[in-house]
Amino acid sequence: MGDPNGIGPEVVLKTLMDSRILKYIDPIVVGSIAVMRRYARLVPMLPEQIREVSDLDDTSPAQAGIRVYDAFGGHEPVIQLGEITEAGGRASMRAVEAAVDLCLGGQVQAMVTAPISKEAIAMAGYTNRGHTEFIVQKTGVSGHTMMMVADQLRVGLLTEHVPLAEVPAMVTVAAIGDKLRLMTSSLIRDFGVERPRIAVLGLNPHAGDGGLLGREEMETILPAIEAACEEGVHAFGPFPADGFFAIGMYRNYDGVLAMYHDQGLIPFKTLAFSTGVNYTAGLPIIRTSPDHGTAFNIAGKGEADPGSMRSAVFLALDIVRRRMRAAT
Repeated sequence: MGDPNGIGPEVVLKTLMDSRILKYIDPIVVGSIAVMRRYARLVPMLPEQIREVSDLDDTSPAQAGIRVYDAFGGHEPVIQLGEITEAGGRASMRAVEAAVDLCLGGQVQAMVTAPISKEAIAMAGYTNRGHTEFIVQKTGVSGHTMMMVADQLRVGLLTEHVPLAEVPAMVTVAAIGDKLRLMTSSLIRDFGVERPRIAVLGLNPHAGDGGLLGREEMETILPAIEAACEEGVHAFGPFPADGFFAIGMYRNYDGVLAMYHDQGLIPFKTLAFSTGVNYTAGLPIIRTSPDHGTAFNIAGKGEADPGSMRSAVFLALDIVRRRMRAAT
């Protein structure tokens, strides 16, 4: 459900009001039944359409409505609309943890996470920088990558939620190679691309300009690309990030590996803010998320756009179907 003080519950409800969604999935909202019913009064939906379930096999048509798996034992988390609070952070992460457990237990096939506040979860005592890092830790994987997806535009990140000052030391031959292999595997398995072509962006302006603006491209990034290609990965670059997106070069590739968060996300969100999806590649479970934040400033006002959340649900559905076909 996301942070109960943000737009998460609202975009969840709006998404599930879309009849196209219900034709293809059997949704379970993981969170608080009290929170979801409260938000139902703030958006065009009747409260009685929301019901609590403890048995996820309960699909009786006689009990129609949006099902909520309550992660709080009926207790209502404290809601302060538009505020960053410890209670909000704790509630959002409890819902995430419950959803991961359902995925790992095989009770659901995928999870879609509504936005949370990193500041709020830190106030609640969580040491993870975000729910992606929390999910990675809980599922016990050694490698993953955050991939932003909008149709054929797929942008992976070498470094994610880290201060910019720490990025250069994290740009290594080994790290780039790991991300390229992981992206290649995900593009094949989850997106059905037979021979993925991945463009790699430079770290410095103009991709270092031949060493005048930095030597990482010459000494680290290019050697990493060459080593990956020797292993059968189809990687190209490094490319200057500004021109790469400005002239639409991304259309020539199946994926793009950016060196740091804003290098990849600023152009991505500019091109696909209302439909973009955050996909965590490399997990043992399927997890997607909308590409926007909690939008505390409009929480509870009925103004939130569910477009990205809807896209996140459909991408999760596509990946589930693709993996099921591959398994047969």
